[in-house]
Amino acid sequence: MIVSALSIVELLGSGLTAGVLFAVALSVLPALFAMPMDRYIETHRLLGRNWDPTMPVIVLTSTAVDVALAVLTDHAVLFGTGAVLLLAVSGVSHLCNVPINRRVKALDTSSIPAEWPDPRPLWRRFHTLRTVLAILALLVNAVAIV
Repeated sequence: MIVSALSIVELLGSGLTAGVLFAVALSVLPALFAMPMDRYIETHRLLGRNWDPTMPVIVLTSTAVDVALAVLTDHAVLFGTGAVLLLAVSGVSHLCNVPINRRVKALDTSSIPAEWPDPRPLWRRFHTLRTVLAILALLVNAVAIV
């Protein structure tokens, strides 16, 4: 019974993670790239308000559930791989994307330095990496559960 409940939580968590990151890559990022720098910064601030507290909870909870399923089932390798992939999503987020987010949010849109480098290409590369990791985590978890 507990394994079934955890499996549902895992699919929900890893599915939400992959889906949100995919949606950002597919739709949000192209929109942000189309904006002038001042509008991009303001929009970035607005978008981050609700993602920042929510996504880490979903990703880290899913990671913990993967660890529990690795211990409780015969699919330790698959669930362990899922946990590592989700932990990597979290690592890329916290070590790569979050520092860029902080720099963007700290910038005064009325006085953007002319030499200030556009953070969007680098942010997109890190985001693409964590999106691929999240989709792989969902795939591995689905295989383990099915």
